[in-house]
Amino acid sequence: MDRHAAVSRVLYRVLLLNLIVAVAKIALGYVSGAISVLSDGFHSLTDTVSNIVGLIGVKISSRPPDVDHPYGHRKFETMASVGILVFLLIVLVQVLWAAAERLQSGGAPTVTALSFAVMASTFLINVGVVLYERREAVRLSSEVLVSDAYHTQSDLLTSATVIAALLAVRAGYPLLDPIAAIVVAVFIGHACWGILKETSRILADQIVIDPEDIQAVVRSVPEVLGCHQIRSRGSTDHVFVDLHVWMDPGMRLDEAHRVSHVVKDRIMAKYPQIKDAVIHLEPPPSELRTKN
Repeated sequence: MDRHAAVSRVLYRVLLLNLIVAVAKIALGYVSGAISVLSDGFHSLTDTVSNIVGLIGVKISSRPPDVDHPYGHRKFETMASVGILVFLLIVLVQVLWAAAERLQSGGAPTVTALSFAVMASTFLINVGVVLYERREAVRLSSEVLVSDAYHTQSDLLTSATVIAALLAVRAGYPLLDPIAAIVVAVFIGHACWGILKETSRILADQIVIDPEDIQAVVRSVPEVLGCHQIRSRGSTDHVFVDLHVWMDPGMRLDEAHRVSHVVKDRIMAKYPQIKDAVIHLEPPPSELRTKN
């Protein structure tokens, strides 16, 4: 099974589990009148939507390079992560709105043993989903799985908060129900920030590999006099590198070309996540030639 098919398989499995969790919470929220549970349910529902967005992104990103996309379609998976972020922001606004309305109107939800049973069960399911997605995200080097795991992890925090709020309501403090919904919004906002940092790093072409590390590999080739202007960009598992390599001005062109391939092969052997390395040959600076 190739990488994209493996990522899709993970997302399909998680989609089913997230749908079960969301339906259970939303049903409980409407039956009990607990705004914190209902908000948590809609938060979980966006997990299913984010899974669908992720599946679409993975499908597109699996396409090979073409004339219009010579670097491939890998960033479509990162764009799918941005889609997850958008859905999270929508939920954030909805949760805050619902909490504000409950604080103004008042009222107390009905809390029973069934409420705790449903919340505890969905909590355990989410624990399993987070551990599973994190493991698969590392194994498959997938940003969309990392982002989705962030999303589901926020469910753990919100569910724990909601369970605590239900206990408080049972003890006679109904005001803690909408307050818990606001805490849910804080957790969602934290998840948004985590996804934003990761996706912006890729879309803004932040460096992926330390230039000094690449420089050390280049200098291991005896014929190379040095290098500079080393740049890397992309995702952790799909990197593009370009650099300028200094060669002896008296070296034959065919020999310099051969050495450049040695440099490229060593870089890509050291960092297998590099999909291509572009090497520009040039003579060393005049001051370096004078020293030599």
